[in-house]
Amino acid sequence: MKLKNNYHIAVVGAGVVGVEMIRVLRQRNFPIEKIKVLARSARAMTVDGQTYQVEPISAESFNGVDIALFAGTEGEKGAAVTFAAEAVKRGCVVIDNGADFRMEKDVPLVVPEVNGNDVKKHKGIIANPNCSTIQMVVALAPIHKKVGIKRIIVTTLQASSGAGKAAVEQLKEEISMIASGGFNNVHVNTTNKAMSQQLAYNVFPHIGGFVEGDYTSEEWKLVKETHKIMHDNKIKISATTVRVPVRTGHSESVYIETRKPITVAAIKKLLLKAPGVILVDDPKAALYPMPKDVEGKDETFVGRIRQDAFIKNGFWLWVVADNLRKGAASNAVQIAEVLIKK
Repeated sequence: MKLKNNYHIAVVGAGVVGVEMIRVLRQRNFPIEKIKVLARSARAMTVDGQTYQVEPISAESFNGVDIALFAGTEGEKGAAVTFAAEAVKRGCVVIDNGADFRMEKDVPLVVPEVNGNDVKKHKGIIANPNCSTIQMVVALAPIHKKVGIKRIIVTTLQASSGAGKAAVEQLKEEISMIASGGFNNVHVNTTNKAMSQQLAYNVFPHIGGFVEGDYTSEEWKLVKETHKIMHDNKIKISATTVRVPVRTGHSESVYIETRKPITVAAIKKLLLKAPGVILVDDPKAALYPMPKDVEGKDETFVGRIRQDAFIKNGFWLWVVADNLRKGAASNAVQIAEVLIKK
């Protein structure tokens, strides 16, 4: 891809992440010459008052395109499997939000605040990590760089929008049914069944399929993607991923054990300086990150930092981010920003 003043951009996908990608490109003033939206079928879509004509995707759609942002879908095989190679053949750089290429050896897996230099290693495709991985590594990378992290135990509390628009509609429909007095068999009677269980007035520890060791694929993503991004396969990581009745914004309870001693005050000082991190940590004043406060923002918010009462080098952190933005669209656009600077 040649460096130039303005770029021809394709956004592949017209769902919640595709919409957010268009919004973020505009909000971050990405240098765009032309933008096209590609999906399975033609239609019109409106984002923040501007109408875009969605074109049916084909290999020829990528002729003349400099950068293609593939929106992807959580847990699904994305369009990039079919069209990424065709796009690259035509001189386009693919930034894929789907899971299909993340663990490929020759595909960089990038969070710009953590391993932005890995963009230089691309051979046409750059992978966007999983939403829950992104916010966790943004918060932990400064600590790992300073004193090393030998162990991570994380429980994620993931919003409905992480499973797509239909999952958000399922939550809304279930809440409406319960509010009207129909609590029994809500999931059975719901028109939208994007999620495996009722989510309204409920949580369930099932995101992705159950695979090795009875962990879900979403839980293994946190392990394998963190190792790749942090360039450290020795970190011991264990995860539980939970779907919660929140529209947008993933929260994570993260426990770490550091290799070298450090204090809570020193961790806070590191995070105050860390790119892409906002520290909100005054629990006595009821100030800590919450999903309702981070929606629409690109930063990762961290609070409730405290030392384990029994383990010298053990610490807890509470990490929250907008999963559609930093967890998907914004991180992809930030990768594109690094790409054009290189």
